Amino acid sequence: MYGCQCPKRLWLHKYKPALRDEMDEAQQAVFQQGTDVGKLAEQLFPGGVDARPKDSFSYQQSVADTAKYIAKGHEVIYEAAFQHEGLLCAVDILVKQNDQWYAYEVKSTTSVKAQHIPDAAFQYYVITHAGLELADFSIIHLNNQYIRKGDLNIQELFAVSSVLEDILLEQDFIHEQGESLKEMLQNKNEMPLVEVGDHCDKPYPCDFQGFCFKGIETEEPDYGEPYINQAAIQAFVEQIEYPIYHIDFESWSAAVPEYDGHWPYRQVCFQYSVHVESAAGAEPEHYAYLAKGTHSSSLEFLESLLNVLGDAGSILVYNKSFEATRLKELMREHPQHTAAVENALDRMLDLMQPFRKDYRLPEMEDSYSIKYVLPALVPELSYNDLTIGNGGDASTAFYQLKNTIDPDDVERTRKALLEYCKMDTWAMVKLLGVLRGINV
Repeated sequence: MYGCQCPKRLWLHKYKPALRDEMDEAQQAVFQQGTDVGKLAEQLFPGGVDARPKDSFSYQQSVADTAKYIAKGHEVIYEAAFQHEGLLCAVDILVKQNDQWYAYEVKSTTSVKAQHIPDAAFQYYVITHAGLELADFSIIHLNNQYIRKGDLNIQELFAVSSVLEDILLEQDFIHEQGESLKEMLQNKNEMPLVEVGDHCDKPYPCDFQGFCFKGIETEEPDYGEPYINQAAIQAFVEQIEYPIYHIDFESWSAAVPEYDGHWPYRQVCFQYSVHVESAAGAEPEHYAYLAKGTHSSSLEFLESLLNVLGDAGSILVYNKSFEATRLKELMREHPQHTAAVENALDRMLDLMQPFRKDYRLPEMEDSYSIKYVLPALVPELSYNDLTIGNGGDASTAFYQLKNTIDPDDVERTRKALLEYCKMDTWAMVKLLGVLRGINV
């Protein structure tokens, strides 16, 4: 798969692994999540033997163990490894049923993705050319319709999708690509010449970008001239009514639902910040909520928020789809608050809207993300000095608190989370002030 994305990536992976970019915590968490989901899926076919190698250099032993387990009559093998003419693969789960073999590859996504097909096609090619006939090949992925109630139901957590028809169409490509990449790798002293481009991030970000982009001079992009549509901005501002509630949520998610009422990758709100402008010229008041832990009640979050929002006045968010979707989910979970949530949704306006098309400055770098808009319009405010400076880090930091033992570390992280979320809504107050100033 590395070679299909970029031959240079495969060559560097094999011969210059020390040049790989350092993996950050977020990426490590993604890989660990995939590993954990894979292990969990083995429970769909319990009682198997494990052919995993002791390390990434011992796959020859894994190939030998797999052959031994098949010969001995084992019907479920985890991480079964096969080799054919210098091509090697390990399939997550191999199962024998009614004298036929079935292969399963586990993905931590909620559906089969386009990039899964050549991956599975390669495994099918190697396994069948190594002499084992397969009746079917399937992708096991998470079922996003599953909602946890009580103990985890493995059968309902996962969905199984056959991809045999798709991967059979890829077999000629796999053969040609395999031959081409093997030939390329024979020259360990000559790195393939591949220019940087879109392929550096598709289907996954390459982990040698630091090496490949080093020394490349890029032209200063032209972000055009400033553009301000005063009429459109005035129309937006005029629909805002006092009191004004500037709100922002933070959430965490996990591939495998950990608590009742959760589904795969449910966005679990753990924090909000609200700055309230009660009247024109009044000093904004700040309200905040930060859950005690990942197990904290969604009802507590919702009721605390509704208590702050009241029943009149505009509710401003930055990127309405996120907060609105979370509120609708909470409303379905706690229908006793339907009327109050619907009231809040009716009052909600998106502060991102004018920056999408009616207010553009070169300093925004063609982005309407608040992380670009804020320094362009309110340069005295910055996320750079915060311990936690973006939503991804906030989510990871909060989720990891359950593994943090030192109470001082817990307190520091919680303080950093509160400061970050407060900055998001204070930034909205300041941006609205800029939009109002345009119409003075």
